[in-house]
Amino acid sequence: MNKQKKKSLVIKIGFVILIIGIYLFVGPINRFINQMIFYLSMLNLESLKQYILSFGIWAPVISFILMILQSIVAPLPAFLITFANAALFGWVKGAILSWFSAMAGAALCFYIARFLGRDTVEKLTSKFAIDSVDVFFDKYGKHTILIARLLPFMSFDLVSYAAGLTSMSFISFFIATGIGQLPATLIYSYVGDMLTGGAKLMMIGILTLSAISILIYVLKRIYNEKNKIS
Repeated sequence: MNKQKKKSLVIKIGFVILIIGIYLFVGPINRFINQMIFYLSMLNLESLKQYILSFGIWAPVISFILMILQSIVAPLPAFLITFANAALFGWVKGAILSWFSAMAGAALCFYIARFLGRDTVEKLTSKFAIDSVDVFFDKYGKHTILIARLLPFMSFDLVSYAAGLTSMSFISFFIATGIGQLPATLIYSYVGDMLTGGAKLMMIGILTLSAISILIYVLKRIYNEKNKIS
């Protein structure tokens, strides 16, 4: 191992140790992050909205951080934050906030994978999850980004990590991410703002079933094509 690689490895290890140390030993940050993860993992839209609102004028900032956090800790759901943003800030402002925060989260995942490598990514997600996403990249290459973002209930964060492990340039990834996630962000923001109560729950159910159906179709197609090749 040459000096440049050694230096790069030391920097990476030092960065990881710093982040872990801050999380473990800085009490307020530890409690803040754990609380955010708790509200995300509840999968309860109303509770998430109340949590964001509790920060007053800082609510948009908290929402931004929540989106980035769910990006790193895959596969926590991003669509709930998109719904919450639309309900709290209106669908236009909510869509803008959701889009920019999702872009920031995707970029962070990409660079975590690019600089810290596969071992770190597998610890943040799982080996099985990353191996599964590799199938998409093997088959569709750069188009994987667009395909994955058209499935809003699929963990796009995993795709962001996987993209960082490939030779894909950040610019190509960022452009594909921006274009691919825009339709889903607009649709989910509009639904989140316009519908209430049972209608919203029904629409969430319909969108979930639609997304699952599309995902099953894509996976079946990949499976069939791989069998033909073999």
